[in-house]
Amino acid sequence: MKPNTLTRRQFQLGFLALPCALATPAVHAHGDAHSKPAAPVVKEQKPWGIAAERSAATRTVTIRMTDDMKLSPNHLQVREGETLRLRAVNQGRVMHEIVLGTAAELQAHAEMMKKHPGMEHDEPYMAHVSPGKTGDIVWTFNRAGDFEFACLIAGHYETGMRGTIRVQPKA
Repeated sequence: MKPNTLTRRQFQLGFLALPCALATPAVHAHGDAHSKPAAPVVKEQKPWGIAAERSAATRTVTIRMTDDMKLSPNHLQVREGETLRLRAVNQGRVMHEIVLGTAAELQAHAEMMKKHPGMEHDEPYMAHVSPGKTGDIVWTFNRAGDFEFACLIAGHYETGMRGTIRVQPKA
């Protein structure tokens, strides 16, 4: 047999496996929080804080997302060192997301999303939420300062779908 040639049996097995592979739903990194398998949280220090385990959250803040491109509430007050569960509730009929970051980083990411609207990524400071679903971000705000959260889906950020987070220093 020549190298890189398939036997009839190998071809048949590959051909039979194709429908199974096509029928398997794709895993989207930007999928609902409920579809994510339980995995250890990647904890990388960011200027706006660090990811936390679900059990570390001391309070839950529900942020409603609507198709009129609003986030409610659109301003959060947090104490330095506080760990929040940000529960993103998509009350609209289109996909929305919440991404935490600095104003400059969110602006740059929004520009990238316009160029690559199908881009998939999954970071602990993001929740991509299908219509009628919820997603959670559990985050420790361990740095004082002013930060933002926004929906970076192409066109949403530009329409004003964003909010602010003020992390007050420890007393």
